[in-house]
Amino acid sequence: MIRTVDLRGMSLDKAGYQGLLPRATLDVATAMIAIEPILKRVREGSESDLISLAQEFDGVTPQSIRVPQSELDKSLAELEPEIRKALEISAERIRTVHRDQVRAGHTTKVVDGGVVTKKWIPVDRVGLYVPGGRAVYPSSVMMNVIPAQIAEVSSIAVASPPQKEFGGLPHPTILATCALLGITEVYAVGGAQAIALFGYGMKNLCEKCDLVTGPGNIYVAAAKRALRGIIGIDSEAGPTEIAILADDTALASDVASDLISQAEHDVIAAAVLVTPSEKLARAVEVELESRVARTKHSERIRTALSGIQSAIALVDSTEQGIDVVNAYAAEHLEIQTSQSAQDASRIRNAGAVFIGRFSPVSLGDYSAGSNHVLPTGGCACHSSGLSVQTFLRGLHFIEYNEQAFTDIAATVITLANSEDLPAHGEAITARLEKS
Repeated sequence: MIRTVDLRGMSLDKAGYQGLLPRATLDVATAMIAIEPILKRVREGSESDLISLAQEFDGVTPQSIRVPQSELDKSLAELEPEIRKALEISAERIRTVHRDQVRAGHTTKVVDGGVVTKKWIPVDRVGLYVPGGRAVYPSSVMMNVIPAQIAEVSSIAVASPPQKEFGGLPHPTILATCALLGITEVYAVGGAQAIALFGYGMKNLCEKCDLVTGPGNIYVAAAKRALRGIIGIDSEAGPTEIAILADDTALASDVASDLISQAEHDVIAAAVLVTPSEKLARAVEVELESRVARTKHSERIRTALSGIQSAIALVDSTEQGIDVVNAYAAEHLEIQTSQSAQDASRIRNAGAVFIGRFSPVSLGDYSAGSNHVLPTGGCACHSSGLSVQTFLRGLHFIEYNEQAFTDIAATVITLANSEDLPAHGEAITARLEKS
């Protein structure tokens, strides 16, 4: 079901390991060509165009793109108490973690009479995308909304695809979660057209957003890439992925279950085990055969596990395994070794690191308090997951008095002239002239 890659006896650089542990092909460039007409229709169109796009891509005709407040209230009122309680517990844990991400401003005295103040200011308006498709993601509502609220973004909108079985509305659990968090601006629109709606805005329907965040399919990623610059984005999220570094102290049942849990998302989801234990590798293969056959989405999971993006990688040692997982830079990385905490301290590249047997990725997906909107496709080597910081901008405020200005004037003039930008220096000398 899952291929084996033997890395024993090898000492490769980052690119070498990445080449032997490839990811699923995701042709965003081609998708960008496909979505060009959609972006144009939204940019130049009206709500009726969005309804037509829903008919084409979602197979349903929404009565309106903006979800009425009555439907949000109804969804929350009809939400199963057990689900509501679980959402409330998870939301509070997410708030607890994300409150500690708020950055305080700071004023630096450069010289007497010259100060620079750094302030963290939220963006004015954000559009948060919550995918539909194969699953329902109230967790993604929480992961996007709560950091934006803690950052004190004043205007928050959510978009999620219209669902045929719910009369053209997003899934009621999505709507209920929005209502639970106090979000009143929700749109029944999915895919590239949702990103375009947030990116361009639409008269009499939706104000343009400054930033768009949230995961989605390849067309959502393509729209984010196409509109980057018109809007800010968090990332171009690709297929979900899990890597597990485990030695012979790990339980094969745990490892197999965790690989399956992420393969459940998509046929191109990646599941990678890196281990120095051939015994564990073989036991995991046996567990996969047994457990995949018994789980609900077995066909989807089997396809993901048998794809080129999934593998069991055999290494000589945990030391080599750390090099491999740092090169791979997984969205989710589990450490299940005899010294999990110590080994985790040597991880540099991962979206999030889950340490020990009782910290599986599924915990982070819902209720650990961490954020599950994470960099994919190896982007964890240069990017971070969604956080309060995503919604903040750092602004410098500069204030010099006359004496501090006079003291540094000659330095500025010298540098301006060295760059052949004399008018920069003249802006300084003008202030030294006697009026």
